[in-house]
Amino acid sequence: MNKPGKNDKNVTHPAEPNGPGVMMAASPARALTEFEVQSIDLFVRIAQLVGIPKSVGEIYGLLFTSADPLSFDDIVGSLNMSRGSASQGLRLLRVIGAAKSTYVAGERRDYFLAEVELRKLVTGFLNEQIHPHLVTGEERLAVLNGLAAGEPESRREILLNRVRKLESWRSSAAIALPVAIKLLGEADAHPRPDSALAT
Repeated sequence: MNKPGKNDKNVTHPAEPNGPGVMMAASPARALTEFEVQSIDLFVRIAQLVGIPKSVGEIYGLLFTSADPLSFDDIVGSLNMSRGSASQGLRLLRVIGAAKSTYVAGERRDYFLAEVELRKLVTGFLNEQIHPHLVTGEERLAVLNGLAAGEPESRREILLNRVRKLESWRSSAAIALPVAIKLLGEADAHPRPDSALAT
């Protein structure tokens, strides 16, 4: 998409969360601070570790370091990101509860804030990204069990044992995830003092 000229006052943002055809003044790009750069890099690495697109980590990192809510144009300009990537990234962040929209007086555009409570972040991620895999995993294990039962006798018991092992792993994960969420909630409720973090 071509960038608007400096004499353009209004730009149509078809991919913006405010809806198609909304006319908004474009926000000028700005240079990121070193703190923002390093924070964004941290969240990009975390995103890639859990299989989330890099752009999602970039957007969350920017929101996380911002003292004020950011508009869609702020995000696009600060990260030099395409509108499509920014729109998709914000959508995913909102679905998993990692970003939320907020009202800014006098503005028609949506503004966004980062969710910074670890329990809410993890809960949203697990519900949207992990839980569906656990559900489909159970169905796949049933299929594997049926296939293993049809294998030749020389291999059947070994393969059935492998499937039982997978079922055990899935069951353990299903039990462990709620416990992990509870522990993370307690960590949010009782943060360590700043003095304990200084070394």
